[in-house]
This record gives sequence, structure tokens and C-alpha cells, in this order.
Amino acid sequence: MDFNQIQELIRMMSKYKLSEFTLKEGDFKLVIRNQQATVEGATTPVIVQAAPPSVVAAPPPAPTPAPATPAAPPKAEAPAPAASGDSNGNYKEIKSPMVGTFYRSASPDKPPFVKVGDTVDVGTKVCIIEAMKLFNEIESELKGKIVKVLVEDSSPVEYDQPLFLVEPA
Repeated sequence: MDFNQIQELIRMMSKYKLSEFTLKEGDFKLVIRNQQATVEGATTPVIVQAAPPSVVAAPPPAPTPAPATPAAPPKAEAPAPAASGDSNGNYKEIKSPMVGTFYRSASPDKPPFVKVGDTVDVGTKVCIIEAMKLFNEIESELKGKIVKVLVEDSSPVEYDQPLFLVEPA
């Protein structure tokens, strides 16, 4: 079973509001549970993979509202929707395809993949999300300009959580 199939199972669980899904294939066992989150009553998919030896992914701590990135220049805050006349509906979001830890760069001594003001195309690497000791490069599904980074570096992220605001090109 590959990552895309697991993502599709999580989407279907959310769509049909299932509380638990179990799949067994030989020694492989996959259990996906929705647990009630304390923030806004949303459900959080938790993936538990058990095989000899057992590996368990614990749910990350409840997300807190992400403050503005301190590394962002003051000019980046200027295109606020109310000030520019745009509504937040004119910006698109690049969302997290998984639960994990968000990293803006490949390593601490490397520059971030993208920063506010950068132009991205479809397929441009924008960040890395670490999940269960695997580093997954996340690519943009949008073409446009990065307006805001919504998550702090090295922060836990949830499935479908907005990571970047993009002004479509």
C-alpha cells in the first residue's frame, strides 16, 4: 500500500464520517481512527501501523494559531486582504497532504525552498514534511506568488492544514 492510497482512505473516512477503518494484508495491518480534536470539534485522522515490530504514530499536539512568521519582512504584511481591497477568497492555499512536522528548508543551514514574494509554478518544491522518519518533499499544486507563510518552521501540521497563501498568477 503506498502513501497515495492511504491519503485516499483518509479522505474517504472524512467524507463518510467514519470513526475507524482497519485493513489487514498478511503481516501488514493498517488502522486509521478519527479522534475528536479539542479545536473546533474537527476530527484528526491518526494512522497506526502495526507489524512485527509494532510502530505507532501518536497524534500530534493540538494545533495553536500560527503567529506571523517573524522572519517575514514588514512589507509582506502589507498585502493584507482588507488593506488591498482583496478578499481572502482571492488567495489560494497550499495545504499539507499529511500529518507531520513542517520544515521550510532541506536542512537548518540551507535557505528556505520559498519565501514571501517568490513566484512558484506547479511542481515547485515549497517545503518538507517529516512523517514517521520519512522526509516528504511537498510541491506546489498552484502557480502564483507566495503571499504568506502560515506555519512556523519545525512545527507540527495536520492533514489539510494551510501552509502557504498564494496569489494565483
